[in-house]
Amino acid sequence: MKGRNANTESPRIAEAGAGISGPEPQGATHRQSRTPLKADGAPPPALASEEDRQLDYSLRPHSLAEFVGQERIKKVLGMSIAAARQRGEALDHVLFSAPPGLGKTSLAHIIARELGVNLRVTSGPAIERAGDLAAIVSDLNQGDVLFIDEIHRLARVVEEILYPAMEDFELNIVVGSGLGARTMKLSVKPFTMIGATTRSGLLSSALRDRFGQHYHLDFYAHVDLTQIIQRSAHLLGFVSTTKAPSNWPRARAARHGLQIVCCGECEISPRSMRRR
Repeated sequence: MKGRNANTESPRIAEAGAGISGPEPQGATHRQSRTPLKADGAPPPALASEEDRQLDYSLRPHSLAEFVGQERIKKVLGMSIAAARQRGEALDHVLFSAPPGLGKTSLAHIIARELGVNLRVTSGPAIERAGDLAAIVSDLNQGDVLFIDEIHRLARVVEEILYPAMEDFELNIVVGSGLGARTMKLSVKPFTMIGATTRSGLLSSALRDRFGQHYHLDFYAHVDLTQIIQRSAHLLGFVSTTKAPSNWPRARAARHGLQIVCCGECEISPRSMRRR
């Protein structure tokens, strides 16, 4: 596809229905927030939520090389992305299945960034009517990525509209009602569908078969967890020293910062309490 450059351009990332912008490029300078505070000194809930959202995006890896773990999936995805770019075609549809917090959303952002295309983000419960999905799909540009989280929660009528859109890049819209009803075919530009689910068993076989690539994310080893913690601590302005003992009971990166539980052999000291 013309005009794609994953190394110099960042994909425009938007949430369906929300219209928010995507994450800042890695290494961007963060300024101290000057949002008004409430009487108790806490920011308003809406502003705090937006700040958490931007922090969440800033901690996500921006490329397959930065993504820690899942080596087999990264290798296959890298070859698929390279082949799609050489052919100048949209990447085949991708389905990620895994428990929460293993990187399904991060991989969707990385795929769009590696392809150099725009990313549209939504979720299964948010698409209530077939017309909502038709509006989202018809607004996509050539080769764009549509990411649907919790895709197993799509309504059945919405799911049936999705079949021809994924297979033939067409939308079958019913116009009118009763004896005067008729079906109108609306062509859409080729796009890549990325679905994420925590319960793959709830997906219908018809929807599952329309994904050309299926990936199940595995849990992370202790070495991978160490790298994730050190990377996030560095981005947050902390200096981390970890011996990574083999008997860690638990260590994981939480959605809004770091949550670390270990045997007392991990040390994280603040380099600067203010964001850069």
